[in-house]
Amino acid sequence: MYEERPALLDGAVLWTRTAGPATDGARPVLPDGCMDLIWADGHLLVAGPDTRAYVPGEFAARYADIRFAPGDAPGFLGVPAHELRDRRVALGALWGEVGARRLGERIGEAPDPAAALDELVRRRAAEAPAPDPLLRAVVARLAAGRAVAEAAEAVGIGARQLHRRSLDVFGYGPKTLARVLRLQRALALVLAGVPYAEAAVRAGCVDQAHLARETRALAGTTLGAYVASVASATSVTSVASVGSVAGSANSETPLPSGSRTTA
Repeated sequence: MYEERPALLDGAVLWTRTAGPATDGARPVLPDGCMDLIWADGHLLVAGPDTRAYVPGEFAARYADIRFAPGDAPGFLGVPAHELRDRRVALGALWGEVGARRLGERIGEAPDPAAALDELVRRRAAEAPAPDPLLRAVVARLAAGRAVAEAAEAVGIGARQLHRRSLDVFGYGPKTLARVLRLQRALALVLAGVPYAEAAVRAGCVDQAHLARETRALAGTTLGAYVASVASATSVTSVASVGSVAGSANSETPLPSGSRTTA
């Protein structure tokens, strides 16, 4: 069973999942611009920002996850996002094996592991660098369908500087982030019953063929297959961000991604 709710950390989402049918894990995670800190049966893992669909491997019986808003996780984790791009990494590789193991065990011993993870992130985030407000403004504009150049001009930074800063906080350049967020908008419209062609244009694609190409490139599937996968299991989201529950260093939902409850 999958559930999610707003996390204690502003802009973040807390999701939990207990084991379901084995077929639940067969679908890929779609890029969504987010990064996750995941507790999986005692192991703490980080899911980096995806530029392509991620096919999960092993699965745990219990998950608790904090999904950070785009750009918010690198300051918390203390590592540039581009170093984690398209990777699933054990938290011990970033914070030290002993400390990460103790944190994982402490969360697992709590009466409510999800609440314990939520509180851990809230406390540690208070001691970490605050998210860059300029880049948060960029995310808001790109999510609303604004062009990259327009977003950069609105916050008063040049294109080169935006690209450089985007690599550190998003894991890739602003054009890639814009593509990812545009795909999320389009798929949300499709799931709401909007015809493909109309969803494509409303999301910012040139036409339906453009959306079809982006779906294949970023999600690794077709629009029809995506809709069918959601229809077959509307209760399954986000679990695949986890990757290997053993926490190997290179081990984001079958739905629009790493991901919010959109199905």
